[in-house]
Amino acid sequence: QVQLVESGGGLVQAGGSLRLSCAASGRTVSGYAMGWFRQAPGKDREFVAAINWFGDSTYQDSVKGRFTISRDNAKNTVALQMNSLKPEDTGVYYCAATLRIIATTPAEYAYWGQGTQVTVSS
Repeated sequence: QVQLVESGGGLVQAGGSLRLSCAASGRTVSGYAMGWFRQAPGKDREFVAAINWFGDSTYQDSVKGRFTISRDNAKNTVALQMNSLKPEDTGVYYCAATLRIIATTPAEYAYWGQGTQVTVSS
């Protein structure tokens, strides 16, 4: 089993930055791809970014150039640096892990954190 715990959410003004972190425990996430998803009220959970074990990453189009996903395999952590935040980035952000090489849909991920709230004010 893999336990994931997110941190770093909060309230920020439009144009600001936040850095989310996800710490894995229980077993190493060696070989796992890691992803970030978000869910706004009344909307489905949507893909934000993912990174595989080798460091290859992919992003949702709306966050390209603003968000950067990274991982530290030695520390079993993954981070999401979010810059130039917009009100539409508001939502609960979830960290997830999958044994697929890389994945962009929630159904492909086996392990999830509890989420951290990000609120961007206009």
